[in-house]
Amino acid sequence: MSNRSSFNEFLLLAFADTRELQLLHFLLFLSIYLAALLGNSLIITVIACDSRLHTPMYFFLLNLSLLDLGSISTTVPKSMVNSLWDTRAISYSGCAAQVFLVVFLFGGEFSLLTIMAYDRFIAICRPLHYGTIMGGRACVKMAAAAWGSGILNAVLHTGNTFSIPLCHGNVLDQFFCEIPQILRLSCSESYLREAGALVLSVSLFFGCFVFIVLTYVQIFTAVLRIPSEQGRHKAFSMCLPHLAVVSLFISTAMFAYLKPPSISSPALDLMVAVLYSVVPPAVNPLIYSMRNKELKDGLRKVISWTSFSNGKIDFSL
Repeated sequence: MSNRSSFNEFLLLAFADTRELQLLHFLLFLSIYLAALLGNSLIITVIACDSRLHTPMYFFLLNLSLLDLGSISTTVPKSMVNSLWDTRAISYSGCAAQVFLVVFLFGGEFSLLTIMAYDRFIAICRPLHYGTIMGGRACVKMAAAAWGSGILNAVLHTGNTFSIPLCHGNVLDQFFCEIPQILRLSCSESYLREAGALVLSVSLFFGCFVFIVLTYVQIFTAVLRIPSEQGRHKAFSMCLPHLAVVSLFISTAMFAYLKPPSISSPALDLMVAVLYSVVPPAVNPLIYSMRNKELKDGLRKVISWTSFSNGKIDFSL
């Protein structure tokens, strides 16, 4: 890569200059990270262990939790280590790996959220055809397509970004390696190829966003026609958590990558990055389990089974 010889590391944004605030940032991110690990790991365990949850909706939710675990583990731990050791450095290869994983995981997550909207549409608007359309093989292919699209997107953007010569230093105004921040360091006109790739990806994502919106218009139209109040409540309980996750993720991510430079500032960029990269993986398990009775019952079953197993072990000793 043409700009590799100029420097061997990037300098990430420091949250604070004083040692006390650095430790506060470390503890805050540690709490969020542990909450994300616990919540997503519980969802994965419950869905894997409870045979009643072996359905397309929960299969996609399991994949979403895996992507959430990967995405928050890509950005937050490095920022925590930097605050703990009072440093800002990330190696060139580490930055490239971070860009690849961020684009891969977030791209895969967005594709999966689109598939989950389609799954809800078929379940509510075409219930008689649900078993045929959303069979096991079809679900595996859809999930594989989501992961595969993330990989292809990551290869494209990582290759383009790190083939661009950088003329404006190595200081990034972000707590992780984010493509827009790297492009700001590029030589004039040399970033146009990656900017074009970003526009293409954003256009595809916007197309998926329009698909999700139109899907939910049809879903809510169908739900309002359900005569039973209990039926409407069940349908809304399946759709509203997904819609909340989609709204938070898409609105903040699109703002981060499409906002005009005139309104950009380190504080705003940092806040938006935290909202789309740190908050969703931590709150998704809470959002999906809050109104989901089946998931709550599965969690109680796993906890009771674990307690029973521990009790048996203690008794035998």
